[in-house]
Amino acid sequence: MSAEIHYISEPHPVSGVTNSKLGVWLFLASEVMLFGGLFSAYILLRTGVTDWPRGHEVLNVPLATLNTVILITSSVTMVMSWASLELKKFSKFRLYMTITILLAIAFLVVKGFEYAHKFDHHHFPSTSNFYAIYFVITGLHGLHVIGGIIVNAYLLLPGSKMWKTNPEQFTGRVEAAGLYWHFVDLVWIFLFPALYLL
Repeated sequence: MSAEIHYISEPHPVSGVTNSKLGVWLFLASEVMLFGGLFSAYILLRTGVTDWPRGHEVLNVPLATLNTVILITSSVTMVMSWASLELKKFSKFRLYMTITILLAIAFLVVKGFEYAHKFDHHHFPSTSNFYAIYFVITGLHGLHVIGGIIVNAYLLLPGSKMWKTNPEQFTGRVEAAGLYWHFVDLVWIFLFPALYLL
């Protein structure tokens, strides 16, 4: 007896979305709670002390600005990779997905330079509450970027075989990965001003 999983390519009549999209939205809801807790900790720590450093005085704002531009651009290329599949242009999908992955790697390289600079000046998570929350939140965000790279690389390389057998389902997978990637970018959009500018 075989069981068929419904609503893979067609939206469920009740929820109005496919199973993959619903699953990603539920996963992202848990991620919102995770980062929400860390942002709450940041706010409580910041309001609880008088000598909290200003981010723009101790962090590298130009590098963070560059990383912001990189991530926003990667969101655009992620949308373009999904749109290319909708238009049945697989070669364009490969191009835009490759650019998305390269931009994500560039983000991590820039973040690596920023971390190295902090370590060279003996700033570690144990240095102060500010650096503790800075390294925890940006480090966790970096792990999410790595997760996005892994998923997108899978969709670009071995996972793309599905395009030949079930293009509609493959397009849905890329859309679900795009939702995750936009969430990662959105978290950075909140992190950048909270940590670097205020």
